[in-house]
Amino acid sequence: MTGKQSESSGAFADWTTRRWLRVGVSGVLVVLAVLGSLGGWAMWRTSQLTASLIDRRSPALVESIRIEAALVDQETGIRGYGVSGRRDFLQPYAQGVADEQAALKRMRPLLSDDSRARADLAEVEKDADAWQKLIARPVSTASPADAAKIAEARADEGKADFDSLRRAMARQQAHLQDERQAATRELRQAVTLRNWMFSVIALVIAVVAVLVFEALRRGVTGPLSLLGAAAREVSQGRFDRSIVGSGPADLRGLAADVDSMRLRLVEELRFSEGARGLLDEQAEDLKRSNAELEQFAYVASHDLQEPLRKISSFTQLLQRRYGGQLDAKADQYIAFAVDGANRMQNLINDLLAFSRVGRVHNEHQTVDLEEVLGRTLDDLSVSVEETGAEITHESLPTVVGDLTQLGMLWQNLLSNALKFRSPDRPPRIHIGAVCDEGVWEFAVTDNGIGIAPEFQEKVFVLFQRLHTKDAYPGTGIGLAMCKKVVEFHGGTIRIDPDYRLGTRVVLTLPALDAATAAPDRETQP
Repeated sequence: MTGKQSESSGAFADWTTRRWLRVGVSGVLVVLAVLGSLGGWAMWRTSQLTASLIDRRSPALVESIRIEAALVDQETGIRGYGVSGRRDFLQPYAQGVADEQAALKRMRPLLSDDSRARADLAEVEKDADAWQKLIARPVSTASPADAAKIAEARADEGKADFDSLRRAMARQQAHLQDERQAATRELRQAVTLRNWMFSVIALVIAVVAVLVFEALRRGVTGPLSLLGAAAREVSQGRFDRSIVGSGPADLRGLAADVDSMRLRLVEELRFSEGARGLLDEQAEDLKRSNAELEQFAYVASHDLQEPLRKISSFTQLLQRRYGGQLDAKADQYIAFAVDGANRMQNLINDLLAFSRVGRVHNEHQTVDLEEVLGRTLDDLSVSVEETGAEITHESLPTVVGDLTQLGMLWQNLLSNALKFRSPDRPPRIHIGAVCDEGVWEFAVTDNGIGIAPEFQEKVFVLFQRLHTKDAYPGTGIGLAMCKKVVEFHGGTIRIDPDYRLGTRVVLTLPALDAATAAPDRETQP
């Protein structure tokens, strides 16, 4: 038995869920078709027997009784007329003849497929016709005096003929009654068979439904539940849990694919653990490097500033006291020393400011950029007046950020626009602001000398200068600081490559609330 079971399971091992469903549905449809055919036959059989009983057997018996009643009425009318000679006794006879003919006309079609019943009817008609010829017609057509003589002369013979007619009628009704009872028994048996058949059909349908449910549970929902439980265990961290499938071939294949994915995840996890360890080591190195950089910033801000300040002070003192007393070469050397000390001091200050972004100044609050821009313009008022610059701006919003850093941002952007102005026209600077999907986009546009396309990314790198210090002063740290401030606030900054009439710097900052736009202020110069 075990061998047969294993052989059977092996024979169906390659069957997929679709094939099982196709075979199962086909089998159920065949069973339902057979049951429907049997039920239809039982209903048809019951309806046929019911129609035979109601439409033929019972009406034939009723018509036979009516014929008998009509013949009795005829016999009564003839006997009354023959005894009394009164014509009014012929009325029941005439009515009986009419009723007999009508009943015979209705009865003949009812007996078309019953030979014995047709024979019985023929015998009745024969006996009735013999009685009519012998007694009924001669008496009914004779005068009252002759009718009495005929009736008296043929009384015995007429009685014998009518008795024979009665016996024929009795046999006919007995046969019809037997056939009616037989049809009734067949109808009862057919109804009983129909009821049993429908009960069996209902039982078979219930059994098929249970089998289908159990097959789906064992072959589909059960394996899927086990697969889902195993997958959930893996998702909760039990990566050593092997996933073994059961059921049809496609579900087993799905389980194998999921287990393969688990093994791949295990490999990836091992690699991630190694990478995480390496990352932790690099994070420690970075932390140590940051600490060293902070120490360097501290040294630069305290230890380097004092000797540099002393060098700058004494070289300037040397220049003031001995300038013009030495030869031209000595004065040039002294000027070089003073300029180098000043530039070194400016460079260290800018580098310190760059290192403090996001580290020292890191107090996020709501900042009104209108006020920040106003203070920046006040600080740059001398440069604006000297260059004859015209600075306009659209209404600026309120954002979340560090007040000091955002002030440094506008200071550097506007200073660059004033510094790199065109020599043949006064500076025109415009600040635009547009809110789009929760992000404010600002555009600082000037009509200066512009930036060549190949240098538009380079200008944001620390200490990158496009001009000599004699042409344009500075340390080359302004736009690098702007980029660091903007990125610290979660935005971006770039040079618009399509603008050719100067420079357009485009930067973005997250909006405080995209639904609350800036108040409707007019553009102010």
